[in-house]
Amino acid sequence: MGGSGTGSRAAGSGGTMSRRRLGARLLALGGVLILHAALPGQGAGAAGGGAAAERRALQGLRLRYGSARRAGLLERHLEGVAEEARRFLGPSPEHPYYAGAVVLAGRGRTVALHRAMGDAVRYADYDGRTDRPREFPAAERIAMAEDTVFDLASLSKLFTSILAVQQMERGLLELEAPVERYLREFTGGGKEAITVRQLLTHTSGLRSWAPFYQESTRAGQLRLLWSVRPQDTPGTVYRYSDLNLITLQLLLERLTGHTLDVLLQEEIAIPLGMHRTRYNPPLSWRRITAATEVQRPPWSGLDRGLVWGEVHDENAHALGGVAGHAGVFGTAWDLAVLSRTLLDGGAYAGRRILRPASVELLFTDFNTAFPGDDHGLGFELYQHWYMGAMATPHSAGHTGFTGTSLVLDPSTDSFLVLLGNSVHPVRTWRAGSAPRVATGNRFARAVPVRTRHGGPAWYSGMETGGSGTLTLPPLTPATDSARLRCAVWWDTVPGAGAFHVEASADGAVWEPLPFTTVRSTGGAPESWPQGSAGGWSGRIWHRLEAPLPGWAGREVRLRFRHGATGRYVGRGVYVDVVRVAEPARLLFSEDRPADAARVEAAGWTRSAD
Repeated sequence: MGGSGTGSRAAGSGGTMSRRRLGARLLALGGVLILHAALPGQGAGAAGGGAAAERRALQGLRLRYGSARRAGLLERHLEGVAEEARRFLGPSPEHPYYAGAVVLAGRGRTVALHRAMGDAVRYADYDGRTDRPREFPAAERIAMAEDTVFDLASLSKLFTSILAVQQMERGLLELEAPVERYLREFTGGGKEAITVRQLLTHTSGLRSWAPFYQESTRAGQLRLLWSVRPQDTPGTVYRYSDLNLITLQLLLERLTGHTLDVLLQEEIAIPLGMHRTRYNPPLSWRRITAATEVQRPPWSGLDRGLVWGEVHDENAHALGGVAGHAGVFGTAWDLAVLSRTLLDGGAYAGRRILRPASVELLFTDFNTAFPGDDHGLGFELYQHWYMGAMATPHSAGHTGFTGTSLVLDPSTDSFLVLLGNSVHPVRTWRAGSAPRVATGNRFARAVPVRTRHGGPAWYSGMETGGSGTLTLPPLTPATDSARLRCAVWWDTVPGAGAFHVEASADGAVWEPLPFTTVRSTGGAPESWPQGSAGGWSGRIWHRLEAPLPGWAGREVRLRFRHGATGRYVGRGVYVDVVRVAEPARLLFSEDRPADAARVEAAGWTRSAD
């Protein structure tokens, strides 16, 4: 991994506890009151951005449309976000990934991109034997619009989680309490050991799913849930499970005396002015709602024909359209409002739905025992597989089976919503999260990286599987006191991307050159004895220094090498202000035109952003 783990730790140094370390500490302490007391002061990367962001949120400021420049984004790459989303209206690789989509991106309180494309309603039917759809006549199709309402599918889990944390704030629900305390029927086979936290972080040990739609009565559906036994000892595995949030729904309804749809409206949608967010949208919304799947066996558990204006998920449909895991409908704008609320510590336009400390719980990794499955309370964290290069140790979000996704990045105060009807006409036409990754990569590129001098730096790029070298001309130090110094900024996928500093006597055989880095904001030096670093550097520049012992009187070539070996990439690597010096002599400086002209760049480019 070339030190990538240390690189990730760098983001939590400098006096601020990382969310991974915080999650481990909170688990050791337990108890919701202690949880809130244990939260440290919010740093630059924390959700809400501290007291200033909270003050702005309570001043009544709202989202507004504005230019890329006003949002602090690069217009060329921001437009590229829409281009990437549009690309998947075509063969992906054979069928369209979705019939249509709405993409929204913003930073701060500025929505700088909100674009609709394709069709909200295109297919009337689908023949599974021939894999052929029947399309509506052109005059009957409905084009996608910016305010099209979508079945948000598993994004519903985020609303259920927020509702649960609200009850924790009120002292009615304890994070580490057994679920059985609130749902007496939730017993048997080891379920007694399952805690509220384990439901929220998918570590309950329950299986992923159960066929509630096969039960014709509510009593039968409840018996099915009560009869489920954990597949694994609670707390020993991570397994994403709809049953966790269905259970949490029943818990909240028992605890509050209100159904989940009422809680959603009264506790989230109405206070935040999210007027197009609800369960079971009325029939009057149908023509502004994106159609989903033509449901017929065997690919669906139900034979419903074209599902349009009703929940797609079979279990949520059987549960009356109101379920903890699926069933919420909403628009891209409403999700932007939710994003802004959470990035501002739980308040929007003067209305508060969560305390800042509670938002921290949503964005804190409680799954430290399951690396790669980072999870806050309801929110998934640091997931390159759908966040793309927007993924950082602070990024939070979720996806939905119908083709929806939401990503928040507190480190850049930015948010990205991609809503597509990717199961229209049938779920088998798509696989994976390619549009989510593509738009996430391009939006990450739209957030500029600036040098202190305002000029360009050497940039590795963001190509999947990309590699490149940046090689200095041959140098001959006179003493063993020579040192390579530069500024460096990096963001790579842990374990699948890194940058390396190397030395060679002949330009053919290269060996690692150990170095240290110090954050530009201060702090203790970090050592990289293997000559490589990866992961996330905290979105700040570091000062790199590499001694050159043993090269006195010998010719040496130095280079930076970048490699991305996996399917996903981070924001890339920047190198700037490269110098090689010894006490009495400057051997190389890229500020000198003659030196700069001798740099050999393969795969690296000069970039001002």
